[in-house]
Amino acid sequence: MADAAEIGIFGGSGFYKLLDDVREIKVDTPYGAPSDSLFLATHSGRKVAFLPRHGRRHTIPPHLVNYRANVWAMRSLGVRAVISPCAAGSLQKEVEPGHFVVCDQFVDRTSGRKDTFYDGPITTHVSAADTYDPILRKLAIEAIRENGIVCHETGTVVVIQGPRFSTKAESKWFHDAGWEVINMTQYPEAYLCRELGMGVVNISLITDYDSGVHAGAEAVQAHDVLQVFQSNSEKIRQVVLDLVAKLPTDLSVVSSLESLEYTRGDGHTIASEDVRLFRILK
Repeated sequence: MADAAEIGIFGGSGFYKLLDDVREIKVDTPYGAPSDSLFLATHSGRKVAFLPRHGRRHTIPPHLVNYRANVWAMRSLGVRAVISPCAAGSLQKEVEPGHFVVCDQFVDRTSGRKDTFYDGPITTHVSAADTYDPILRKLAIEAIRENGIVCHETGTVVVIQGPRFSTKAESKWFHDAGWEVINMTQYPEAYLCRELGMGVVNISLITDYDSGVHAGAEAVQAHDVLQVFQSNSEKIRQVVLDLVAKLPTDLSVVSSLESLEYTRGDGHTIASEDVRLFRILK
């Protein structure tokens, strides 16, 4: 395969500028166009594909991102492991702006997003119980700590629809539930990766306290988020590059292909017409 990658990275604009000999390609999918071109490069001997989920000029709001096209495009290149960094808000006082959180759970509070590849005719249920891969999470934690960044090793990210931020009442609700992180893009992106058998890890860069849920904190504004994210952009890029270098040579250990077994609603596990096998993408 001429255009191929083994590791995929979703993220904000500019990350590909740090990679040498980047090649830009267009990828078509059955679900329409991805957010942008995909950028291919080699780092630490690994073939990497980068896709800015909002487009390179940040023109696509979170509720309009074509998540299925983005994830399918990665898988069609041969990607087996996905790194999914994002800007995020904090819901707990101890999770401070500038800290990184390696989330291990999500709560979906979005609505109307196209969030599955399995629209029939074979009913399929892929478990989301543990969407984020434990091996990838362990390696991400190592990379973060080695860069001298405060890292929270677990956390639940509640994903809201956007583009609006939370009301104070919603923010308090999420805080009282004990969730740590709030974001607008992790669902369905992470779950769709799992549906296609790819291991996925999230690194949340905390930019603010959501809606002033804590005493003395002001309600979040978009320019505040961008300012903190930009000031920490070098840190997140270095962590991701270091993580790429740490990934195991055999990515089958982080692939979630085995999670696709026994997911059909009719009791059968294998059939030639079973689209969940995605043999075209092997």
